[in-house]
Amino acid sequence: MLSDDVISALSATGAKLTPQASLTRKAYWKCGGPAELLVELKTLAQLQKVMRAVGRVTVLGRGSNALIHDAGIPGVVLMLKGELAALEIADDHAWVGAGLKLNALLNRLDQAGMAGAEPFSGVPGTMGGAVVMNAGTRLGEAKDRILVVELVLPGGEVLTLTAQDCGFSYRHSKLPAGAVVSRVKIALSPDPDGSRMTQREAFLVRRKATQPLDKPSCGSTFTNPEGDSAGRLIDACGLKGHRIGGAQISELHANFFLNDGGASSEELRQLIVHARRVVFEQTGTLLRPEVRLLGDWGLDPLSID
Repeated sequence: MLSDDVISALSATGAKLTPQASLTRKAYWKCGGPAELLVELKTLAQLQKVMRAVGRVTVLGRGSNALIHDAGIPGVVLMLKGELAALEIADDHAWVGAGLKLNALLNRLDQAGMAGAEPFSGVPGTMGGAVVMNAGTRLGEAKDRILVVELVLPGGEVLTLTAQDCGFSYRHSKLPAGAVVSRVKIALSPDPDGSRMTQREAFLVRRKATQPLDKPSCGSTFTNPEGDSAGRLIDACGLKGHRIGGAQISELHANFFLNDGGASSEELRQLIVHARRVVFEQTGTLLRPEVRLLGDWGLDPLSID
């Protein structure tokens, strides 16, 4: 529980504070409990002050890759807005605020006749989340476009890293512990005839035909093993359509785990563990979760032991 001194220090930052803020509508899975204290920030200075006052925080982003505990998230939960979600476009690059939604980034680059964010097509997150997860699609990964990442450390210091410093790998990065991404510099190139946009639109049409977008999910639940796909393995084990309570593995794409109506976060966790266990027992492959669990879940809540 946050102390009165910490809450007083946070109030002094000028940020918007909401105690026991519901996160259900903000999370793509549409389940989970509240944030002990939701803090909405608009400036880098506010973020630095919050990090000095608290140190350890949870950044929610769009909640598109998160499973929030049914009891909620203790401590401070950040949402980045204002200048922390701004976009500055130059001739061959752009500075992108960590809180900017990826679909908004793509739309604004289209309007400016610029290309460079194609790897994020159809990815329902923010720029900060894309950095942390090295998000991507068949059109590339975040690391292919990132030039510089600006971070705020737990003590409030600002640190600037090159893409090479970030330790990017498949759906993973190695950023300093507890750091919060504040903005990102990405490479751009002119797209005067809209050819990149046409390529992206064709990709999105295919995604809509092969992925269940009509029910709450977090997208891909597991990363793909090298040389294979998580969806194929889950399907091969006969798990399409399997459910625990209101949580169900999609009949259309087996790597999509759905809230089919009233699912709890615990039911989704159990379904993820069940799929991992069955796939491991039948194939010897231990699937690696792509989703992040937020809240107090205890040690290794997705273990199959």
